[in-house]
Amino acid sequence: MAYTKLIYHIVFRPHANKPVITEEHERDLYMYILGFCRNHQCVLYRIGGMPDHIHMCVGLHPTIAVASFVHDLKIATGNFMRSHHDLFPLFEGWERGYGAFTYSEADKNRVVEYIKNQKEHHKRINTRDELRSILNEFGIEYDERYI
Repeated sequence: MAYTKLIYHIVFRPHANKPVITEEHERDLYMYILGFCRNHQCVLYRIGGMPDHIHMCVGLHPTIAVASFVHDLKIATGNFMRSHHDLFPLFEGWERGYGAFTYSEADKNRVVEYIKNQKEHHKRINTRDELRSILNEFGIEYDERYI
């Protein structure tokens, strides 16, 4: 028997950082993502974001690699958003990259609260500075061109 608890904070954004997710229709997208997670035996603890990016706190099933999960999620949500062009008219695709950061069960609630308060958080910090802050917290070197 394998015992695992793989908790990730995943962040990804639309092509060219376009503000494609309106508050009016974000719930439609988030509910689709919840269904995607359930269909892949994953637990979505929290999802949130801004018009130009999404944050997820998700527990991945041990048979799913994070890269495969994000790849498949982007394909599925891209198809969903294109098929609902009236709800997401600015959507042209997702950026190739993403962020995925691991957390312990003890830190999960902190991540959930962080994601829950994204709209309030972004009144104080822009998306690029937020990403820099997360990357610095994890000691990840980055190329400023991709921030």
